[in-house]
Amino acid sequence: MTNLTTERANPESAKIDQMTSFEAVRVINREDAKVAAAVRRALPEIAEAVEVIAEAIAGGGRLFYVGAGTSGRLGILDAVECVPTFSVSPDLVQSLIAGGEPAVTRSIEGAEDRPELARRDLAKRGLAKADVVCGIAASGRTPYVIGGLEYAKSLGAKTIAIACNMDAPIGAQADISIGVDVGPEVIAGSTRMKAGTAQKMILNMLSSGAMIRLGKVYGNLMVDVKVSNQKLAERACRLVMRLTGADAEHARELLARANNEVKAAVVMARTGVEYEEASQMLISADGKLRAVIGNVTD
Repeated sequence: MTNLTTERANPESAKIDQMTSFEAVRVINREDAKVAAAVRRALPEIAEAVEVIAEAIAGGGRLFYVGAGTSGRLGILDAVECVPTFSVSPDLVQSLIAGGEPAVTRSIEGAEDRPELARRDLAKRGLAKADVVCGIAASGRTPYVIGGLEYAKSLGAKTIAIACNMDAPIGAQADISIGVDVGPEVIAGSTRMKAGTAQKMILNMLSSGAMIRLGKVYGNLMVDVKVSNQKLAERACRLVMRLTGADAEHARELLARANNEVKAAVVMARTGVEYEEASQMLISADGKLRAVIGNVTD
């Protein structure tokens, strides 16, 4: 019998193959409801990791996720979404998956069992001491992830581990170990389910928390949104309207003069300066809009 919680059979779903569809999804839903409570118990470690990531990025470092299978794909999802949400470079938050790009859409057998591949992949990305490496593995023992964390430590980079088994081996390779016990999966060993949900929740907190600390959110508003399509252009316009009192036409005009940067447009509207000066004011404030315009009352 395995000691890994993620590999055990769940007694709550022992007869799920004999259930109606409604009964089956009710069991799944009941088990999913346990995930948030499990993640809550790890909040101190998650918050510590947020501070480490924010400090590293502020100092010119980058964040790398390293995972295999579902864990690797979740890292990719989080990294990719940072670009439009916070207008950061694709290089700032990167994700490596065992087996490389082909593994995003199909299983690459054996890749996760080779720790040297993670060392090679991180070396290709130019991993440096200023960076942070976050290893993600539901089992907590994936060799590819361990190899990545070991390589990061050898360079002096900060390391974080996320696992869904307590006292996982990857935790021993990390400065901060985030262990979340979500219990056995509804389908034994299928860690794309509760474990995957827990990992997604944690990654949301890590990237969003760090970006909040770095001033990329004002209140709860996405003021560093990258205007790359019509939906986001409309969101940017609404943000400028809300924070300046401008009407839609004036907000669009401000954004056009501000290179579609919401924060610069808001500073221009509230201080009367032009784009270049607004940009410099934001740079001097480390990109934090509140430090330039203070509090805005709706």
